[in-house]
Amino acid sequence: MSTFTTVSLKNVLNKLYEGEDYRGEVISLIQDNFIAYSLDFLKRVMLAKIENKDITVDWYEKEFIQNEDLKKDEIAINSGMNMKTISNKYKTTKKDIVISASNDQYDDLKRAIDELIDVEKDLDLTLTIKYNKASVDLTLNETLIVINTLAVKRAAIRAGAWSSIGKNIEKPLMKSLCILYGVPEKNYEIIYKKADYSKNEDIYSREIDFYLVDNTEKSLLCEVKLMGKGNPEVADAVIARKTNLFVADTLSETNKRQLKDWNIEWIELRAKKGYEKVKDVLKSLN
Repeated sequence: MSTFTTVSLKNVLNKLYEGEDYRGEVISLIQDNFIAYSLDFLKRVMLAKIENKDITVDWYEKEFIQNEDLKKDEIAINSGMNMKTISNKYKTTKKDIVISASNDQYDDLKRAIDELIDVEKDLDLTLTIKYNKASVDLTLNETLIVINTLAVKRAAIRAGAWSSIGKNIEKPLMKSLCILYGVPEKNYEIIYKKADYSKNEDIYSREIDFYLVDNTEKSLLCEVKLMGKGNPEVADAVIARKTNLFVADTLSETNKRQLKDWNIEWIELRAKKGYEKVKDVLKSLN
């Protein structure tokens, strides 16, 4: 799972205040997570094949799909699927469903690889993994399965990183803006949204809502979206949630006109000293 450290969040926050692109920090996180995962996964692949060298059954399936010690998200990734796909398809991520879906996916993957090899008869590829003094060679089939797993894992890491940056930065960004412009603690509040454990007992809530509280004690919802210019997500986010203040990395002119028409205050952080608009917004919101 992609995890932003205190240092990386501070770096993102500094770049937002300076009106600079924060994405390099996210890309570095993705790369670090993927490299660490790849090295660990390849070591486990090597050890699994060595330990199963005299077994005629599918050693990868035995160690990486049927292994009861693995977490359900690991099983899914190893089969070539991610949890979001399973959730969307089966409307649940219970472990028995994940295992069943992963088995089906792995069978489909092996069949697709076999068909490819039948068509490309001259294709040959061997992946050699060496660690300390041990070494194993993976066949073409095994190599393609490993490559597929790494590709799926990188996609999952990437999606998780980009999805979580906004959620992780919303609290420190909005709180620091309030402190910077002298907003009393009584005039802002942070509400943690509870997760629906009836749908997935393994999740826990880390999402928050940030509110400014005006002089009449009315709570004004603030929405933070670190997205690219022209992203249609603006309309969906503010309409669905009845937002009062929209804070974004970049906004297109169309976005700005839409927000103005909807009487929603906005702040574009990438604009020159964009965060300084906060003082005008605070006056407008009372």
